[in-house]
Amino acid sequence: MKKKQMKRIISVLLCGFLMFFMFGCKADTDTDTMFKAGTYEGVGKGIHGDIKLEVEVDDEKIIGINVLEHDETPGVSDPAFELIPKAMIDGQTLAVDIVSGATYTSNGIIDAVTQALEAAGGDIAKLTEKKSDDTEKETKEISTEVVVIGAGGAGLAAAVSAHENGAEVLVLEKMGKVGGNTIISGASYNAVDPSRQEPQGIEDSIDLHFQQTYEGGDKLGNTDMIRIMVENAYPTIQWLETMGMQFNDHIHTVLGGMWPRAHSPVKPLGTGFIETFMNYIENTNGEAQVMLNTEATELVMDGNKVVGVKAEGPDAYYEITATKGVVVATGGFGASVELRNEYNTQWADLTNIKTTNHPGATGDGIAMAKEIGANLVGMEWIQLLPMGDPETGSLSGNIEQGVENRIFVNKDGNRFVDEGARRDVMTEALFEQKDNFMWVVLDKHSYPTEDVKNHFNESIEELVAAGRAYKADTLEELAELIGVDADNLVKAVEGFNKGVDEGIDEFGRTLYEDKIDTAPYYAGARVPTVHHTMGGIEINTETQVLTADGTIIENLYAAGEVTGGIHGTNRLGGNALADINVFGRIAGRNAATK
Repeated sequence: MKKKQMKRIISVLLCGFLMFFMFGCKADTDTDTMFKAGTYEGVGKGIHGDIKLEVEVDDEKIIGINVLEHDETPGVSDPAFELIPKAMIDGQTLAVDIVSGATYTSNGIIDAVTQALEAAGGDIAKLTEKKSDDTEKETKEISTEVVVIGAGGAGLAAAVSAHENGAEVLVLEKMGKVGGNTIISGASYNAVDPSRQEPQGIEDSIDLHFQQTYEGGDKLGNTDMIRIMVENAYPTIQWLETMGMQFNDHIHTVLGGMWPRAHSPVKPLGTGFIETFMNYIENTNGEAQVMLNTEATELVMDGNKVVGVKAEGPDAYYEITATKGVVVATGGFGASVELRNEYNTQWADLTNIKTTNHPGATGDGIAMAKEIGANLVGMEWIQLLPMGDPETGSLSGNIEQGVENRIFVNKDGNRFVDEGARRDVMTEALFEQKDNFMWVVLDKHSYPTEDVKNHFNESIEELVAAGRAYKADTLEELAELIGVDADNLVKAVEGFNKGVDEGIDEFGRTLYEDKIDTAPYYAGARVPTVHHTMGGIEINTETQVLTADGTIIENLYAAGEVTGGIHGTNRLGGNALADINVFGRIAGRNAATK
């Protein structure tokens, strides 16, 4: 018996030991844990170089994401650094949306966090799965005096102007950040400005600005609207300056601008405009507010009067009463392939042409206004630029500093157009070249040092290092780098230089400054891209929205690229910033006071 009992005891002990061993091992290697707790670093590629982040995790979740190093553009990239890590932590996911206008930065952040979580042992496939949200939304009612739909340049100008004129203001923005196309634009602003132009020897006049704008749109723009824009362009710059915005003193000619009257902000891209407006709004003690991620879906009517807006946010539906007026400032439809193809009559199929526009430029305001009877004009006139990045269609990476000091050559190394012509003329000529592709060629005059930056806050050194631009000590070496015929490239530059000396050019070019004759020489690749939609909602000189028979829709105003009829068939480069600020200011004032 003793032997049997001893065997039973030994068996029980062995079983217990095996069970302890198995479960102990399972506890040590539990596959249900998400991560190995700790702090991990990751690196992603932004638009200006590496983005280095630090990610802290425990066994089950992402605890924190901290930015260690980056060289991204202030203002433009800030929303990406704010919104994306927060969305990742809140949702415990890598399946987050990129921030419009900051695509490279957004992807760099996502890649850096992904790399860090891989090092932490995370299941990347699981972390990138989209999660469904079945939460039922409540409906909330809001009352204010002026509602502005769209927080781009025109919308924020309207909001500030409305508040200046005594109104309580609510701005609705469907995207996760303010800025629209303005914040990612080259930001050149046309205005006749003797105080800056005369020291540079530039003769200009409001009448010349009017004439070039009118003729540049094939004399189909509304002359009353053009006159208001050109006469108010400089006073509106002064208005911006009273709020703290700064412009450089040097005046330049922007691509397709036809004349040196373009003002560039001190801050990069359009960040100066947006920061100026937002600084004002943030100091109104809540009398002016911006609601992000909130999409206006319907204009509410009472007879022929707009009395409010319906909108949808992440957690609620909104029924918003506007006791004084509504301003539609949602921009154009350059990012909507469907609308481009519906209205386009000028160009070949635009389905596969990329755009400079941010993803939210999909014509929402045009559709809402049309639904209540607003008249649409000029919808078939869609502006393309010859200046798109070959990969993204954006204007970033464009090495030109002004029209006067660069040329365009095709894949054979030959010039093919007047590089100071209208935008549609240059783009049509580019479509006739092999692969619809060209090189912008310039020299040290545009970049006296390698740390000089273009209009998109990119230094030539950064662009060369990233393979987005090429640099050489001779034209022959540059030709070899970019794969064009060296003799043709030399001949093209010689032809341009002869024009500088003699004022006569085989393509009819008239805008010159310096020869292309000083090393280093640079080249950057460009393709056609959809840039601006001239058509939209018809408005009168008070920015009031009109029906087809000219009737005013009461309490409804519109400003910016959402409107049509101002520019005719073609918008001059540099006129958009004048347009959105001048008419945004008028729309806000009238919505508050009429």
